[in-house]
Amino acid sequence: EAIVVREGLQHAVEVDSAGTYGGHAGDLPDYRMRAAAAIRGYNLTHRARKFREEDFLRFDKIIVMDDMNYENVSRLAPERTYLSKVYRFVEFCRHHPDRTYVPDPYYEGREGFELVLDMLEDGCEGLLDELKNQA
Repeated sequence: EAIVVREGLQHAVEVDSAGTYGGHAGDLPDYRMRAAAAIRGYNLTHRARKFREEDFLRFDKIIVMDDMNYENVSRLAPERTYLSKVYRFVEFCRHHPDRTYVPDPYYEGREGFELVLDMLEDGCEGLLDELKNQA
């Protein structure tokens, strides 16, 4: 969302986040991710929510972090035609060509959170470029 605001596109791009596991609904992101993000100037205040079938109707693109999330989200599609909205985040990464998914940093220590933030910045820039080219 910070990149969208930086580019002045908040009027044209809506950003949301949801997971496929509902056990953390209402929680803030992991404190280690919030700390690592704060160093980069990001204030992570979004509360977790579970992905819903209605999200297919609300959003133009559904972006997932790994294959398990791809499968879980795809199962919720109201019709097969909605699967064309589902993308893997790494499809938008330009500087991490060796990565096939965004890893869960929970067990990786500080370096894991830094890697994920690097990938998120990379992929968000790539996604935003694609959206600007489509407009």
